[in-house]
Amino acid sequence: MPQYPPGGYHPAEFGYSDVDDDSARWANRGYWDATADDYQAEHGAFLGDTDFLWCPEGLREADARLLGDVRGRTVLEIGCGGAQCARWLVTRGADVVALDLSAGQLRHARTLSVATGVDVALVQADATRLPLAAASVDLACSAFGAIPFVADSAAVMREVARVLRPGGRWVFSTTHPMIWSFPDHPGREGLTVVRSYFDRRAYVERDWAGRTSYAETHRTAGDRVRELVAAGLTLVDLIEPEWPAGHDRVWGQWGPVRGRLFPSTAIFVTEKVAGAT
Repeated sequence: MPQYPPGGYHPAEFGYSDVDDDSARWANRGYWDATADDYQAEHGAFLGDTDFLWCPEGLREADARLLGDVRGRTVLEIGCGGAQCARWLVTRGADVVALDLSAGQLRHARTLSVATGVDVALVQADATRLPLAAASVDLACSAFGAIPFVADSAAVMREVARVLRPGGRWVFSTTHPMIWSFPDHPGREGLTVVRSYFDRRAYVERDWAGRTSYAETHRTAGDRVRELVAAGLTLVDLIEPEWPAGHDRVWGQWGPVRGRLFPSTAIFVTEKVAGAT
């Protein structure tokens, strides 16, 4: 059952501390269940009902083509939210499974599938424990899903490598590591370094009982590369989207003032080496 009624999420305290995998899992399922309605109401129009947006900078898969030709390919979307990306992939001829930890987000995914007439197979599951057979998908993707919210992101990389077929591609976008040194603000207030880049403690919110109610984790760029290599994946590209001219939308700490000076998003493009098990 969700820990909070819809619209009823109110942390009692917040700060930086270590967090274990079970606490992060419990907290973030409750958080996204409680805030799914607000999230989709605020960002749904920008995301589109059947579109693939990689990041708040507005980079879309239709333009970037980071996954390549998806027609006839089996694709896994991890942390799908309302499954907007998954539905776009279906319209391009892919066979898609969309996975999320949050029942609240998957409820929106079902509603949008009915509204658009684009059906997607939906699974509620933890990204660190993918309920798929080994070597069962051609491609895997995640647009700010799961990776920032798990304590053991290396486990996600291992699981994705396990379910990918040799030669398969894993592409995910996440918060750029460097912005952890700056305040969580899109304007000039967010331009002064306040924390060490090497402080790997998570940003944690707690409820009135002292339980973790939200957790977002930090890995340096080097940490992320080591996780990928250890999982048997090859880094093909690292994309740091630039803020586009004329784009004035503010999304959390993403916005034109700070976005024109340094990146807030990192997109990792990786492949499982052909012949790997």
